[in-house]
Amino acid sequence: MMTNNQTAAPKPFPIALCGHTLKYEIECICKIFLPVTKFAFFYDMAFLPEGETDGAILTLEQPDEEQTRFFVQVTYHGTTLDETQIFPKCDPVQEKALCEYRFSAMLFRILEQLTDLHPAWGLLTGIRPVKKVQPLLEQGLSKEQVCETLREQYWIAPEKAELTYNTAVVQQPLLLETPKNAVSLYVSIPFCPTRCSYCSFVSHSVEQAYKLIPDYLDKLCEELAIWGDMVRELGLTIDTVYFGGGTPTSLTAEQLEQVLSAVQKNFDLSQLREYCVEAGRPDTITAEKLAVLRQYDISRISVNPQTMQDTVLENIGRKHTTEQTIEAFRLAREAGFDNINMDLIAGLPGDTPEGFHDTLEQIFALHPDSITVHALTLKRAANLFAEGASQVHNPVQQMVQESMERLPAEGYAPYYMYRQKNTIDNQENVGYALPGKESLYNILIMDETQSIFGAGCGASTKIVEPCGRITRLHNYKFPYEYIRQFDQLMEKKEQVRKIFDGMEREME
Repeated sequence: MMTNNQTAAPKPFPIALCGHTLKYEIECICKIFLPVTKFAFFYDMAFLPEGETDGAILTLEQPDEEQTRFFVQVTYHGTTLDETQIFPKCDPVQEKALCEYRFSAMLFRILEQLTDLHPAWGLLTGIRPVKKVQPLLEQGLSKEQVCETLREQYWIAPEKAELTYNTAVVQQPLLLETPKNAVSLYVSIPFCPTRCSYCSFVSHSVEQAYKLIPDYLDKLCEELAIWGDMVRELGLTIDTVYFGGGTPTSLTAEQLEQVLSAVQKNFDLSQLREYCVEAGRPDTITAEKLAVLRQYDISRISVNPQTMQDTVLENIGRKHTTEQTIEAFRLAREAGFDNINMDLIAGLPGDTPEGFHDTLEQIFALHPDSITVHALTLKRAANLFAEGASQVHNPVQQMVQESMERLPAEGYAPYYMYRQKNTIDNQENVGYALPGKESLYNILIMDETQSIFGAGCGASTKIVEPCGRITRLHNYKFPYEYIRQFDQLMEKKEQVRKIFDGMEREME
């Protein structure tokens, strides 16, 4: 029984799929227009809940041997619109992508009319928009031709098409320089001083997990030794190394040195093009830790304020101030780091376009080498997800638009981009850099043309075969699982060896 202070949870939006099971893209399109909405899928109209006023029906029929009929009907807030299209006969199993595209286009047009929303990314729902541009560049198409193709195929707004094109142009020569027979190494340090409200990463506060850290680091160093043996046996070279988390500088200087020395001991780093440590939280950065990073030739670090507004920092649970961010950046420059990234998040709770503008001004005054602008994403594992409805009218679009205009004007070019589900206002995350300061690891992980070996809990290993097939192997999410079941986890490494052995045989 509900109390006076409770309200009934909104009913899921029912969607009937008749004559097919093409759910994924349809759900992605619905999420663009109906954010913070749960959907219930039915595969027979007979099972639709009675008395529903809102919902969607997507029917695929074969009226004869030569035709396929697509029908989409949506009722939203009492208004019903529908559309029917006839195409030459196609099999929804064999031609899944084509059928999904047709349903998506019809559904998009109807929802655009019903909601009066006009998403800048159009039909494009994928994580990696730049991969749509790279084949067009390889064909020799001009900027105008590329942008027009994106507009025609995916209905992308001109400013997003240009952003995607500009990102691909920066990436192209860097990807051509990627060495053959090389892999990248990701090292997970899943600890933070506190957990931010927007965060969904498997990170644990140092206070809560302090007792686990010594055992975790011992096992992590063991895994690095196993990876090192495999890299040598397979005749591979290490191209980039990236320490992420969490916040790697949550560790003490001595603990950082323990892991960095394990990397140095177990891998030949003579061919390394980039060594990045995501220092992250300004309140964890000290001169002593920076000296350790310099000792091990770290070439790039991140000092991530997310915002330069102290009230917003308090809202999201970050226990540091703007002044600490400025001091941490100053310490990093004094330590000799000439490639420093700073992460920002547009649309944080309590932030305003004016506050975001001020944040940009303060960041430009520091003149970091790269700036990554994330749009707030409501991830299910994040504390902020429960407050999703309050974020529907978030002014994130205005903030992102300013970053798209101001960063290039300050000399920063977009060099990598990715999009996520449940991002407020269907926006994107973009890394901007001064010339020559791009993060190679960020480009490679988005391009998916190089294998990445992941060490530590929550880390993912991605094996990319010459044919384009990708295999992912995931480590346990939590430190206690990683420690207790370490031996079983390491047995999975044999799968990596088998895949690379198979790749060698294919090359012979």
